[in-house]
Amino acid sequence: MPLAFLSEAHLLVTNPIIESKIRVPWPRRSLVSRSRLLDRLDAGLHAKLTLVSAPAGSGKTTLISTWAAASSIPVAWLSLDHDDNDPTRFLTYLIAALREVAAIGDEAQRTARTASPPTVEILTTVLNDVGRLARPLVLVLDDYHVIHREAVHHMLDFILAHQPPHLHLLLTTREDPPLPLARHRVRNDLNELRTPELHFTTTEAAAFLNDVMHVNLELEDVATLSARTEGWVAGLQLAALSLRDQPNRSAFVQGFAGNDRLVLTYLVDEVLAHQPQAVRQFLLHTALLDHLNGPLCDAVTGQTGSQKQLETLERQNYFLVPLDGRRHAYRYHHLFAEALRARLHAEQPGQARFLHRRASAWFEQHDLPEDAIRHALAAQDFERAASMIELAVPKLRRSLREEAILGWLNALPDDLLRDRPVLSVHHAKALLRTGDLHKVEVKLRTAERSLGAPDMVVVDEAEFRRLPAEIAVYRAATAMTLGTVGEAERHAQHALHLTPNEDHLARGAASGFLGLTALHTGDLEAARGWWAEAEMHLLRAGHTPDAIGTVRVQADILVTQGRLRDALHTYERGLQVAHPAGEAIVRGSADMHVGMSELYREWNDLTAARQHLQRNDMLGPLLGLPQHEWRARVALAGVHAAQGELDDALRLLDEAQGRYVPDFFPVVRPIPAMKVQILLVHGHLRGAEDWVRAAGVTPQDDVTYVREFELVTLARVLLARAKTDVVNHTPHDIQDLLTRLERAAVKGGRNGSLIEILVLQALALDAEGEGANVLIPLGRALELAEPEGYARLFLREGARMTGLLNRAKKRGITPSYARDLLAALDPTTPAPRPAAFTGETLSDRELTVLRWLASDLSGPDIARELGVSLNTLRTHTKRIYDKLGVHDRRGAVRRARDLNVI
Repeated sequence: MPLAFLSEAHLLVTNPIIESKIRVPWPRRSLVSRSRLLDRLDAGLHAKLTLVSAPAGSGKTTLISTWAAASSIPVAWLSLDHDDNDPTRFLTYLIAALREVAAIGDEAQRTARTASPPTVEILTTVLNDVGRLARPLVLVLDDYHVIHREAVHHMLDFILAHQPPHLHLLLTTREDPPLPLARHRVRNDLNELRTPELHFTTTEAAAFLNDVMHVNLELEDVATLSARTEGWVAGLQLAALSLRDQPNRSAFVQGFAGNDRLVLTYLVDEVLAHQPQAVRQFLLHTALLDHLNGPLCDAVTGQTGSQKQLETLERQNYFLVPLDGRRHAYRYHHLFAEALRARLHAEQPGQARFLHRRASAWFEQHDLPEDAIRHALAAQDFERAASMIELAVPKLRRSLREEAILGWLNALPDDLLRDRPVLSVHHAKALLRTGDLHKVEVKLRTAERSLGAPDMVVVDEAEFRRLPAEIAVYRAATAMTLGTVGEAERHAQHALHLTPNEDHLARGAASGFLGLTALHTGDLEAARGWWAEAEMHLLRAGHTPDAIGTVRVQADILVTQGRLRDALHTYERGLQVAHPAGEAIVRGSADMHVGMSELYREWNDLTAARQHLQRNDMLGPLLGLPQHEWRARVALAGVHAAQGELDDALRLLDEAQGRYVPDFFPVVRPIPAMKVQILLVHGHLRGAEDWVRAAGVTPQDDVTYVREFELVTLARVLLARAKTDVVNHTPHDIQDLLTRLERAAVKGGRNGSLIEILVLQALALDAEGEGANVLIPLGRALELAEPEGYARLFLREGARMTGLLNRAKKRGITPSYARDLLAALDPTTPAPRPAAFTGETLSDRELTVLRWLASDLSGPDIARELGVSLNTLRTHTKRIYDKLGVHDRRGAVRRARDLNVI
């Protein structure tokens, strides 16, 4: 039972590859020459992307497969279907398609087998392999309109952004994909074929109708039929099939009219009316199949000889698309199949269920559970479907197929679920994502009532044994959602009590919820202990992304405790877990870079901060945990704010707010309060005052861990107000609030908060003329901050801090540290170079490499993290050794630390 509030684990789907999906559809034996379009495709190879966008039945696939078969350039082909919205499946087939035509992707294929989820790192490896090829390559993604998942669109956008010069991408689609087409069009990177170009001209229509379909129409009738169908290929093809049996073909053409959908229905009816009963039955009974092959059609129709029937239909141009050169796999044209299904339901209302049942049995026998479940549900064979779902859910959940699971379970009757406790609990887990807590509890109670009942049905014994602990965990999740922290803790403790030591997944989930309850109450040390416990169990259970999520939480706690260096080491450990030697990067690695960026920003190393955010961008949202996208924008906003770029910082925070999705974690740093702090640094008091009124925060509010950041922000607003309203400001309210904040931070062990509170106390005393007392809180802040290297916390106060630091330096309070801060505050002082030594200065890239050398990662792992080859890394390393005057990695790290380079 993975920690859904942290991440959703991915494992590569290990089902065998359907080879017909990655083969160029075999060209028809007789086709109309469309040289004008083939020339357009050839001419467009200079661009990054060719887009063939037109409605169904326009001949897109036929055109591109014909062009591909004759092309002198290798063409990798991927026929997409709705299941390819799973990013893991999409990437798996993408790699397989490329490997069909080029000796590439060996490393990507190996690492993809353990990738969790499919990673931009793997895409980078594939693109690098393509870039090293000696000849051009075309990648065709056929039927891209079936893709609707943002994650897959992100992958395609990444491919276009980092496309090797001799890779050409070609998409066929019924609708434009959500890509920056306008930008590619302006840059001359887009070749487009659309509906008007794909429609048959009158000459092409004549060749098709008379030479291919052999209906022998007069040119006048060809022109009429072409005009009536507007050159629509599917309409012409169906019309030709109908015309074969018309005694007066000219009269049929003259009476032919209607829009595409009506034309299609009419013509399919005409086609079927003239077929022998056996052929008609075959077409109707196999129309419910997405892919066709002889054995499957034999099983569904209950006949033999289906393979020969398919080959005959193809020869007769019955909208059958061959999916391999051996003619072993086919599919019907989508519109043709839809019309056949409609006719089947109209003529034989009960037959479809029977046929679906046969299809389900065949797929189950061939170990294709998802297809078997889909057809069983369509057949309303709910008992079989329920048993298959129960066995399939654990694997599908690891592959992030929650939507499919919820859809299946919603399709099952409630009466059936009442006797299946495992499915009831699976349903509760899936419903947690929807926020319908009432239904979650109903499903949990249903499971409890059926436990041990005489009519109870259990298929998966392993899942059944875990049900009591699972139920307790999901009740903890429900209680946490409702904000009843005590109830959540009670259920989590109960889950831990019910779980045996060897069930690491359940113990990890229970420990995580106990960590959550400790966070809500402000007991950070206990929370960190529980999260460390959760990390250990989740790693042992093989749920690495969830384990990395716990690492992020532990690092966040350490930052709040003022332990920045320990937080950095924790993030570095998280990266090692996320990218073990020789294995693929897993989900959560991007979050480690976001966290490290915030640490380097606090240390005023804005170059390193940006580099980590760039690394985060390279990994992309696929490698981020659920809250990654808003956290990344908050981190980048912090960098812009540190550089004085107010508008960019506020824009990014607005974007972060738009992407924020509430979860079980307490909101300790609300984004509106972050915006206020940036506004105040730049003197925008009015916006800050608006926030105070909207948030309803007052100096008399109780100080808790959850409210601490908002109250610190209020103190800043009060200080800014005091500067502009000397008469009406209330210093007592400010000092009282800061005193209460100080006591709470000390009691809670939150030194990170305490340092900021002490700085504000010093600024408040200075503003009130209490100069003699200013150095008491300031000195404590500096002494706490110096070992951890805090910088931005002081630098953000600007000129107000300069005088205070000068006084601290003169009094001998952390003089070296105060001197460094003063140098950073002085705009006339050039930014110090990181390496203050005699000899050639290290470049920014070399500094980045040097920081990685100080980690525990191996050379190949560092190269992968940097996105460079091992030889390139060795070149950088040799230059670093030369500049530092050392001969090995350990010496370089020691020398760099002596010189305060890292």
